[in-house]
Amino acid sequence: MNPIQEFPIMAIIRCTKKLLSELKAKNGELSQTPNDLNSWHANIFLVERRKCAIFSHDRTLYSFIVPGLTKPDFQNFEEIFRQRLFKSLLAEGLPQKHIEFFLEDNRNIEFTKTNNRSVLGSMNELVFHAKYQISAEGGPLNVDIGKLNHYINQIPMSAIDEIFSIYELKKFLEGLEK
Repeated sequence: MNPIQEFPIMAIIRCTKKLLSELKAKNGELSQTPNDLNSWHANIFLVERRKCAIFSHDRTLYSFIVPGLTKPDFQNFEEIFRQRLFKSLLAEGLPQKHIEFFLEDNRNIEFTKTNNRSVLGSMNELVFHAKYQISAEGGPLNVDIGKLNHYINQIPMSAIDEIFSIYELKKFLEGLEK
């Protein structure tokens, strides 16, 4: 634990009501204020009667989708988030030190309600594109998830400076090095 911080490093995942209900999570007050690195939004959606989750980084809109979730996955949602985040960042070819920034800050996770309509709107746009792509590839169990996540991070987003969220993420992580 960093001696300057009063609390352990923690990721905040701001969930829609639908996802909070699925997680059976209480919508309580946060134990700490998130920083730009560890603040995320999440939602669930259905594709061919299969539950899928989307996670979007608040600052960069970098997003990844987890298809075909089952009840045990929701009981172990923190670990699903960490594993899929790692795989997604690795598939993007990010340097190890950048991946470690995220992994370090996401060891502990706290769930709360959404607070940013712009991020939610961007997520809804990405879900629209993802649903089409998942259906085109034969459903949530047949989709190449690495390819899908790469695809959604190459969709132009007006809410960020760099237009593509993968470039915004890279710029943000390079700024953390300085």
